[in-house]
Amino acid sequence: MNTDPTFWDKIAEEYARKPVENPAAFEAKIAVTVDAIRREHRILDIGCGTGSLVLRLAPSAAEVHGLDLSPEMIRIARAKAKDAGSEKVHFHVGAFDESFQRFDDSSLDGICAYSLLHLVEDRRAALAHIFRLLKPGGFLVSSTVCLGDTWVPYRPLLALMRALDKAPMVKILKQATLLDEIAAAGFVHMTPHEVGAKPTTAFGMARKPS
Repeated sequence: MNTDPTFWDKIAEEYARKPVENPAAFEAKIAVTVDAIRREHRILDIGCGTGSLVLRLAPSAAEVHGLDLSPEMIRIARAKAKDAGSEKVHFHVGAFDESFQRFDDSSLDGICAYSLLHLVEDRRAALAHIFRLLKPGGFLVSSTVCLGDTWVPYRPLLALMRALDKAPMVKILKQATLLDEIAAAGFVHMTPHEVGAKPTTAFGMARKPS
């Protein structure tokens, strides 16, 4: 995946202040995620940003870890965790690739990939890595922007925004492609959930076979 944190470091403070675009959808996503978590679970949020999701999930699990390649995002996340007095959360700086060795294979009960998979250079490799880290029966919950399902010419628009340093690298993909890749990684019971998000956002949960 793209391991250059420069763009995210620059927008970290603004990102932390920005309100959630669709609060109702975000709350619905959290409700679906929390429903899958048990008290003894170890959870990892990939691309955790400033830690909002990690802090929301922490009361439901034994421990929740957040990973982001931006040191500035993690700095803010750690400050938020300290202010909240949460001892269940742990934040890590780094890319989610072969260099990330914080967890053993089959050691996590759930992995969250909110607003991540459309930013990954090699989704198949990322999904394979997620699959390895999960215990049998563990879950992946993802919220992914799928711009390939619309008629809007996003590719040139995004290229222009990147040239102006106003957007990160975004992969244009279709929801059907994403579902096929998740299944190809070995996941089963992929269940899309209607949470009131934009039509271009695919949200759902899948399981590693028990």
